[in-house]
Amino acid sequence: MANERQRAPLWRGGWYRRARRVDSPNFGKRPAHAHIDLVVVHSISLPPGEHGTGDIERLFTNQLDWDAHPYFDAIRGMEVSSHFVIARDGAITQYVSCDARAWHAGRSHYRGRDNCNDDSIGIELEGLEGDRFTDAQYDALAALSRDLAAHYPIRFMAGHEHVAPGRKNDPGAGFEWRRMRNNLFDLGWWFPLVN
Repeated sequence: MANERQRAPLWRGGWYRRARRVDSPNFGKRPAHAHIDLVVVHSISLPPGEHGTGDIERLFTNQLDWDAHPYFDAIRGMEVSSHFVIARDGAITQYVSCDARAWHAGRSHYRGRDNCNDDSIGIELEGLEGDRFTDAQYDALAALSRDLAAHYPIRFMAGHEHVAPGRKNDPGAGFEWRRMRNNLFDLGWWFPLVN
């Protein structure tokens, strides 16, 4: 069975074999002209600053109890998703096929194009915007990025703060862009200009 799993394709219909699959209803078709060349890195924790609550999954699957925490009133009724979430321990969950359009970037503009959801892959890191992320998350993000690069024409990685400046601030100052640039240097991707 182990040999069978090793031979199984890494991608099937935009689903990543190395991720736990949880289908979100919050997605749509990509436009016919979409060229999937951007990874958008986000951060999320629900409630803010709390990890491992299961509330991210409930939000992305429209099952969040809006009355369970006072913060949820601020996001009541939101229908959002991301392609992937990387937990603090590095575990990857996929909510939307990469061949489909997830609802993660909102109003956005990057590399001369609007509507980044059309041609990007969204990856959420479990954590509070501006805080630090774990080594396991960086390792998982690097491995996932390499596997994405082998299957999609990715050329750019940016934060939500870069594609929606002034509106979004994640992943924030705690994210180590230099570390990601160094880990993925051989891919030839473009990264935000940061120290």
